[in-house]
Amino acid sequence: MDTQVNPTLQPTTRSVGVRFGLIAALISIVYFLVLNVSGIDMTKGFWNLVGYAITLALVLLAQKQFKDKGDGYMSYGQGVGIAFWMGLISAVISSIFTYIYIKFVDTGFIDLVKERQIEAMQEKGLTDEQIDQGMQMASLFMTPEAMLIFMLIGGVLVSLIIGLIVTIFTQKKNPEPAF
Repeated sequence: MDTQVNPTLQPTTRSVGVRFGLIAALISIVYFLVLNVSGIDMTKGFWNLVGYAITLALVLLAQKQFKDKGDGYMSYGQGVGIAFWMGLISAVISSIFTYIYIKFVDTGFIDLVKERQIEAMQEKGLTDEQIDQGMQMASLFMTPEAMLIFMLIGGVLVSLIIGLIVTIFTQKKNPEPAF
């Protein structure tokens, strides 16, 4: 019985990464909406860690699917490539959604973020002058457009960093390299 895998049916890093990027984008959007409607600050502590954990789990599942549906092997580069494509697709979709949401649906979102930053600075014991100075600087980056750019870059970088680390442990080198 021939046990060789048909190369035309082999998954590619891009196909697996795009598929899981779409899944990650959907989860990210739902997560954002649930936390936002609940009034939970998703940028701090536990809720931020949950976002990283979701990305980690999806990278692991994507890499597992790549190996399971392919020849059972995955190089370090392939694993990182899967994480890159996943992060890129997820970041583009969820960033565009968030931009539209902040710009047109919940126009008070940025004001809420600013209020939370002021409260955090007050808790640290900063003076009113220091808070004003900090908020002037932060206001430059608190526009829907700036948030879109930072989310795009941040989403890809986080996924890529997670992929770089996770793939160290999930890679499975093919003992018989293809020529």
